[in-house]
Amino acid sequence: MKRLFFGLMLLASPVLAQDAVPQIPFNGSNPLKLPKDLYLGEVTGVAVNSKGHVFVLSRGNTTGPAYAAAAAQLLEFAPDGTFVREIGKNLYAWSFGHTVRVDPGDNIWVADKGSDMVVKFSPGGRVLLVFGRKQEASDEETGPVKHPKPPLPAENGRFRQVTDVAFDPAGNAFISDGYINSRVAKVDRNGNWVKSWGDRGTKPGEFNTPHSIAADAKGNIFVADRGNRRIQVFDGEGTFQREFTIDVPYDSKARPAIGNLPDLAKIEASGTKTMMPGAPWTVCITPGPKQVLYASDAFPGRVFKLSLEGKVLGVLGESGKQWKQFGWIHEIACPSENVLYVAELLNWRVQKLVLNPKK
Repeated sequence: MKRLFFGLMLLASPVLAQDAVPQIPFNGSNPLKLPKDLYLGEVTGVAVNSKGHVFVLSRGNTTGPAYAAAAAQLLEFAPDGTFVREIGKNLYAWSFGHTVRVDPGDNIWVADKGSDMVVKFSPGGRVLLVFGRKQEASDEETGPVKHPKPPLPAENGRFRQVTDVAFDPAGNAFISDGYINSRVAKVDRNGNWVKSWGDRGTKPGEFNTPHSIAADAKGNIFVADRGNRRIQVFDGEGTFQREFTIDVPYDSKARPAIGNLPDLAKIEASGTKTMMPGAPWTVCITPGPKQVLYASDAFPGRVFKLSLEGKVLGVLGESGKQWKQFGWIHEIACPSENVLYVAELLNWRVQKLVLNPKK
């Protein structure tokens, strides 16, 4: 009854739900041609460069024991889906891949949650910059990271389960950090540490798992504050601008991608809202003078199109295994307003979405 009540509340409340959010028609397809004997694991990241090449971060090529195995592999595909190369094979930072981004110069950036590192590659695939440092293999205290409450104070230059990176027009990079730390770090175009802001909490400027990050053409920074079920917006110096939530009616009988139907009342009471409808797992902002933002939730498994002010312009998709269905979208690449690439954890794939397809 609690779940039904919550679903009805979303449908009925003008405060919690936007009325008449249009369903966006779309097609979904497989954009990649994998060569023989190459397989994807959980696909955690996808990005597209200026030439239309697709970069896929997968927890494939897993090596090690069942627990604490290294699981990260960066692959490049041509615009027609043909496999081009693997970048950074056996890289020291590979541990548990989280996201991949391409900056305006076509440099490729990877955030690795397991090694607490962010790596910048040139378009040719050479390492240009490294941020953070992984635990030493020779240290007797090396092991699974802890989640103390309250978290330990953040340290300049180091990360704790880092999640994502974004770029402003001036070439600064903004790093969301992360599952343990609760902040955004800023580094300049030369890799110099500038500052960080944020801490664990629910107030403006505080975070509960800053999971994804993007910047608009004016240099505003959009953070998917997943555990708080909101998107926060800052200027490039970390000054809070505004926040908004994604409140779209949903079918209370919708099936989750995996596991039992979430007990939304219990999740709300827990303070960590990751599996609530509208909790943003991803943010992606389109290029060009007319920018829009795309985001996704894990339950009931939708993609949302929003204005930069936070108005929901449309919604598409649902959880499932087939094309046009989603299994925990972990990252979105949005090279244009009507073409998206989504990285799915549970379905081990990248899906290309064409919105408003011509009949």
